[in-house]
Amino acid sequence: MKLAYQPARYFVLLLLVILFEACSSSKIVVDPSAKKDVDDKLLHHGPIDVPREFRAAWVATVANINWPSKPGLSVEEQQKEAIALLDSLERLNFNAVVFQVRPQADALYASELEPWSYYLTGEQGKAPAPFYDPLEFWIREAHARGMELHAWLNPYRAHHTSGGKAPGASSIIHKMPESVVRLEQGYWWFDPALESTQEHSLAVVKDIVSRYDVDGIHFDDYFYPYESYNGGKDFPDDVSWVAYQKSGGKLSRADWRRQSVNEFIQKVYAGIKEVKEDVKFGLSPFGIWRPGYPSSIAGMDQYNTLYADAKLWLNEGWVDYFSPQLYWPINRIAQSFPVLLNWWQEQNTHQRHLWPGINVAAGGRGEDGADEVENQIMISRGITGESPGVVHWSVGPLLRNDSLKARLARGVYKNQALVPVTDWLSAGSLKKPDASVEKATDYITVKWDAPEKGKSFQTIVYYQYGSGWEYQVMGEKFTSLRLERKQASGDLTAVQLAYVDKNGRIGELSTLEL
Repeated sequence: MKLAYQPARYFVLLLLVILFEACSSSKIVVDPSAKKDVDDKLLHHGPIDVPREFRAAWVATVANINWPSKPGLSVEEQQKEAIALLDSLERLNFNAVVFQVRPQADALYASELEPWSYYLTGEQGKAPAPFYDPLEFWIREAHARGMELHAWLNPYRAHHTSGGKAPGASSIIHKMPESVVRLEQGYWWFDPALESTQEHSLAVVKDIVSRYDVDGIHFDDYFYPYESYNGGKDFPDDVSWVAYQKSGGKLSRADWRRQSVNEFIQKVYAGIKEVKEDVKFGLSPFGIWRPGYPSSIAGMDQYNTLYADAKLWLNEGWVDYFSPQLYWPINRIAQSFPVLLNWWQEQNTHQRHLWPGINVAAGGRGEDGADEVENQIMISRGITGESPGVVHWSVGPLLRNDSLKARLARGVYKNQALVPVTDWLSAGSLKKPDASVEKATDYITVKWDAPEKGKSFQTIVYYQYGSGWEYQVMGEKFTSLRLERKQASGDLTAVQLAYVDKNGRIGELSTLEL
């Protein structure tokens, strides 16, 4: 692809050279004599260094964008669709899925705080029948494939126009009428400045973290609503604004709105850690903080439109990972992907994970589109350094694009990767795998106990042929691996394995006698 923006082109060409070797084989093979000294916090103590990269896709349930394909499918059909999505991501060596569980103050899980989602059954408040818990199902199936599951919530949207003709009898709108406002286009929105809004949404977050084995909690870009949601008019919060002024408040209306969102983000981060310290909190705001930051950038001002001071959240370290929605091409100068990503990296003063959101449909469905996505992934690797990763918007167009899937499979995602270590979160002890070997003439079968629930969900198996080591990362559904005794590179001479915890750390190695 010919790039008009020369700095971006330079990034791409440079990274293509750097990463050529890493993408040249189906398994990474390393000569032990060439192994470099590494920081154990970022890599591990095994016989070879396994790549680290967050590879995630959003699965949107609002308006049935990605799953389920329509309301009212049978439980069997819903589960079949979910399995197909997860199997496809597994084949492409993804290691995380961001699954929307609260699209409009409802629940795709069993909740006493909010009703069952319209997008499941076509009727808000109606549970799936025969009963199953979709979030529990998605967690189990993701972990079985060695993928993290991040629960994606919208904290302020109370009703979406696609969620039925009007809010149902079980809607939160009828239970908390003083906390919501109706927008011109038919949406209902929680007033972010109200304490009742913050308390309720925080309770929803903490409920999920306490009852489910999620690996992360995720918010996207909807804070105060986009202007189009209210017909271009200002957000209708006169009641809470007047109350604030009467109480002696001195902030401007814009600063007051931003302060309300800032306080909530800080509360959510702290609240998650109170319940489970090792659950990550991720934010995916609009990709531009303000026009002119940096100087070449133009576009919507989320600071004064959504009242989201996303720069502050990153500066203060109120997140574990940050995924600004950089949905523009490399060579669009006014919203250039590498220029924006580099600016966000400069704001990352607490060295949190910076895993940008990318639009897999931005360049079209053919080879040009695949080229754009691959280049953005490689640019992200170059800019974010030791903790690379991206989140793909979204799973639907990703899996419908045959050119992109083929490019990922033979290129940047050809090898499996572990998620980067989140070393500022707590570390539990991982037991050494209890493993054994069954021997046959031409092969051996390595067997091990399943990982400990809640502590680890992956097993990594290292094996040596001749002088080179290879590896496989195995999800919870795997407790054995068959290995041939001979390959072209030599005889099988060593096998080691270890568990991997929820934040990417490798446990103690078991070494097997062959």
